[in-house]
Amino acid sequence: MSEQLKGYKDLPIGGKIIEAGNSDNYNTGTWRSFRPVHHPDKCINCLFCWIYCPDSSVIVKDEKFGHFDYDHCKGCGICEHECPSKEKAITMEDEDKFR
Repeated sequence: MSEQLKGYKDLPIGGKIIEAGNSDNYNTGTWRSFRPVHHPDKCINCLFCWIYCPDSSVIVKDEKFGHFDYDHCKGCGICEHECPSKEKAITMEDEDKFR
């Protein structure tokens, strides 16, 4: 007899991500509609993007912006919103452009 599929109400809150620290094991970046794009020539390396990113998707290298972790970035746009650079060092662009 095959196991009966469970409905969403039978799943634990948060689905499979139920123990602290295991969200890193899941590629959640595929949820994105918009992707943050970094423009290094406009960046003042304040790292506000790193501070405010709820997914820890801003990777810092040598105390400067390094790159985005697109496997975990959900495209919320907080990094763009919080960027204080007058010319906006981060812009949100349509994900379809990168497929």
